[in-house]
Amino acid sequence: MAKIYVLQHHPAENLGNIAAALESAALAWQYVRVHDGHPVPKDIKGAGGLIVMGGPMSVYRTDRYPQVADEIHLVQEAINSRRPVIGVCLGAQIVAAALGAKVERNPAGKEIGWFPVRLSDAARDDRLFHDIAPDLRGDRMPFHWHGDHFELPRGAVPLASSERTPCQAFRYGDMTWALQFHLEVTRAGIENMANAFARELEHEKITPASLIESADVHLQNLEQVSTQVFGRWASPIQGT
Repeated sequence: MAKIYVLQHHPAENLGNIAAALESAALAWQYVRVHDGHPVPKDIKGAGGLIVMGGPMSVYRTDRYPQVADEIHLVQEAINSRRPVIGVCLGAQIVAAALGAKVERNPAGKEIGWFPVRLSDAARDDRLFHDIAPDLRGDRMPFHWHGDHFELPRGAVPLASSERTPCQAFRYGDMTWALQFHLEVTRAGIENMANAFARELEHEKITPASLIESADVHLQNLEQVSTQVFGRWASPIQGT
């Protein structure tokens, strides 16, 4: 059984619906709890793939988060070793940085809550997104929680954008994806994030109840998209 490394940066941000996709593909996973001081693996040997989850860190604050350099190195090694990689939110920013793209604070402000995402024309030919309707809005609107954004890495294919964030997702080669938005979230996950980051919500004048109540509107149909996307990422790994 192939094992997947999962870099975790906060207890509230776990695999969510990605876990079901890994189970369906008969894949085991191992959390590397960076937030608890667990060391980032020095290499990708013995792992079938790499998932980099979200968190409250900033990629460009290496003075405060020196472990980011180790994560970037591991992503680079996974890409060079042709291991499947996917990054979510902060994880997407780490993947972008590993590919040489600039990551910085988004001048358009934070996206916290439910916002529509538009898939690009290139997504029609993407292995994960190819038959998903281009507008993720209404009752399929993704969840967001980020204040930073990234440039499209050189050689990458843009897959999605939103009003405030020109690059919401990209693919690099045929094994690496980065998603700024959260397809993986569950209702429990949103509750955990709202509780963990309550001060940030208060600063942004967002009530936790508004995020949680909206989950009942969006999550059922969004989970269908999540199952397709993460299932397609996971399905080829078994046996590698």
